Amino acid sequence: MNDSRTPEPEYESEPELQSEPAWAAVVSMGLGVFGLVGAEFLPASVLTPMARDLGITEGMAGQAVTATAVTAVLSSLLIAVLTRRLDRRIVLMGFSILLIISNLVVALSPNLPLLLAGRVLLGVALGGFWALSTATVMRLVPEHHVPRALAMVVSGVSAATIFAAPLGSYFGDLWGWRSVFLAAAVLGLVTVIVQFASLPAMPSRSLSRFGTLGELLSRRHIAIALVAALLVFGGHMAMFTYVRPFLESVTNTDVTGISIMLFAFGIASFLGNYLGGWLLQHSMRLTLAATPLVIGALAFTLVGYGGHVETDAAIIALWGLAFGTIPVGWSAWIARAVPDEAETAGGLLVAAINLAITTGAAVGGLIVDATGVGTVFMLSGVVLCLASMTVFAGVRTKFAVRAAV
Repeated sequence: MNDSRTPEPEYESEPELQSEPAWAAVVSMGLGVFGLVGAEFLPASVLTPMARDLGITEGMAGQAVTATAVTAVLSSLLIAVLTRRLDRRIVLMGFSILLIISNLVVALSPNLPLLLAGRVLLGVALGGFWALSTATVMRLVPEHHVPRALAMVVSGVSAATIFAAPLGSYFGDLWGWRSVFLAAAVLGLVTVIVQFASLPAMPSRSLSRFGTLGELLSRRHIAIALVAALLVFGGHMAMFTYVRPFLESVTNTDVTGISIMLFAFGIASFLGNYLGGWLLQHSMRLTLAATPLVIGALAFTLVGYGGHVETDAAIIALWGLAFGTIPVGWSAWIARAVPDEAETAGGLLVAAINLAITTGAAVGGLIVDATGVGTVFMLSGVVLCLASMTVFAGVRTKFAVRAAV
């Protein structure tokens, strides 16, 4: 029987012995992330012509994003159990094949139900891939290379943020919105080919079952970490969702200026992925705690001193740099603190992040309508500072198991 009052001893994770890091396989995973996240963002860039062509409202077309997000949460929680007997190479390539099918279904959809069906397939692939990504990286490179490898994988998100929306909008206007999803299907095909050539066989070692989710949540240090992640991503998303209204109403920036600032945010976030990999090699706890504190301080600075284009542009670029370290940091936390159940823990983290994103955007919208965008930034700053304190107070960065007595 476990005594909850007994301290939990900490152990360093046992690294899987590797002769050489499989960098080509890591790059193929980053390409997979780029394709999946890029496809996730595409409806926003072609929403108006998509709605017009299908004869639906823009709000109905926007449910394409909702369908993907909801399915991704379910997939992230269930995928480790449902695929526990399958080689991880086959599973990862299967997600890329789903990416191809999803984009083809959307591109050829004559109506909204078929469009949503295609987006549900994308959600399965997106949530499943993220849930297994950290555990897979742990098998592809030696332990001391894990932060760098995770930075390479996560950089696919930043690259998608930079390129998917503007390129989708441009080529959608030039050749039609369906052509954009056909191009995304071609990218998926390239990804499958690269993964087939580079990913090694990885027989499943997972013993995950549905009860594993509850068992992990019963570990106090994991529950605290998930709360901290909820606060970090929720606070960030509440700000980022409404950054354009802030720049329009406070900074008095036009559309061109906003586009340049958001592009700078994306570039800085891409660089932040690699900065995060370097920082994690020095101190994981400090990296996890300091970055939300920095973003919170930047939120207070924008509210207190915002209104000048040059100043606000610099602050937003610093915000992107700091945020770029966060996904890398939390993925590395799984590898360090929960190596015994990295796949299931990855699913929990992905579900928590998606819940935080949805909640942050929704609550932020209510606050914007009630009191204005400045209040959202102030409250987000408070939430991010609280996240930093939570990390310092209770997030462990070493493998911990319960002591049996």
